[in-house]
Amino acid sequence: MLGIIHKTSVKAGMAPGALVLVGTPKAEQTKIYILDYEEERWEEREVQTVDECTPYKDTPTITWIDVNGLNQVDLIDSIGKAFDLHSLTVEDILNTDIRPKVEIFDGYIYVSLKLLYFKEDTYTLEYDQVGVVLKDNVVITFQEWAGAVFAPIRKRIIETRWRARRLGADYLTYAVIDTIVDSYFGVLEAIGERIEGLEEDIINSPDRETMHNIHRLKQIVPIVRKVVWPLRDMVATLMRDDTPRFLDATKIYLRDVYDHVYQVIDSVESSREMLGGMLETYHSILSNRVNDVMKVLTIIATIFIPLTFIAGIYGMNFKYIPELDWHWGYFGALGIMALVALVMIIFFKRKGWL
Repeated sequence: MLGIIHKTSVKAGMAPGALVLVGTPKAEQTKIYILDYEEERWEEREVQTVDECTPYKDTPTITWIDVNGLNQVDLIDSIGKAFDLHSLTVEDILNTDIRPKVEIFDGYIYVSLKLLYFKEDTYTLEYDQVGVVLKDNVVITFQEWAGAVFAPIRKRIIETRWRARRLGADYLTYAVIDTIVDSYFGVLEAIGERIEGLEEDIINSPDRETMHNIHRLKQIVPIVRKVVWPLRDMVATLMRDDTPRFLDATKIYLRDVYDHVYQVIDSVESSREMLGGMLETYHSILSNRVNDVMKVLTIIATIFIPLTFIAGIYGMNFKYIPELDWHWGYFGALGIMALVALVMIIFFKRKGWL
């Protein structure tokens, strides 16, 4: 199983904006972390209530509110109300099967992304939903569980005077998007290594397990493609001149993300083509092996046809058969059989059939 199928039918018949978690909860409880910073200082802490987050709405500093876990729907709803998020945005945050997209509202921008995880030992792919809200000087990220993908961003903000300390919340949003896009390279590299390994298996010892692994990868790559392709339009929308809340200084960095997206797409397409070719190669090698076996069996049968003919003649139960009472008849018949077999083997070798 791919581990990526969610039951979206639970929302059937509900009104727009109805809040229900689509997917399996991946965290026991929802945790909220705040990283508030400016060029000369920073503060990081975990908070227990939404009320502790609201004071950061009006501060001049940059505030990153990271929400880990979506199982507490009421808490997610409270965060949405506290920061004036549209009910449809909160609904999208809780829908872990939604495609990557960007939506621009009057007071904020909402970006939906996917984090991919490829398990090499089982050839399975899983993904987590990541929602990013850019509002004034506040960035709110929603994750299904507390992953470590954003740890490098926190480390750079805390340990160095990284440019994010000097730039606005839009740059932090760019950094989150860029980190997710860059993580796709690791997934595709792992898939590529598996493809190379399967190529060697196909050449050396193709078996049913090899074919099964190829089919598993052929199921995974289209899922990656489905996640990556919408990113082109999403980043292009953020780069547009009329997109609010993203300064020109940050849009320059978004161009780099756009280039990375195209690199990822190229890698996905290459993987698709390689897997398609591998299946053809696998079937071709198996067919050649079957042909080799059939050729050997045919040669053996062809050699034994005249031998069977000779044995059949001398095996007939008639009283008056030439050489029936000959002392050397048995050994003569065996010698003729051996000579015929030898001549046929030499003939086959000269023809290149052996």
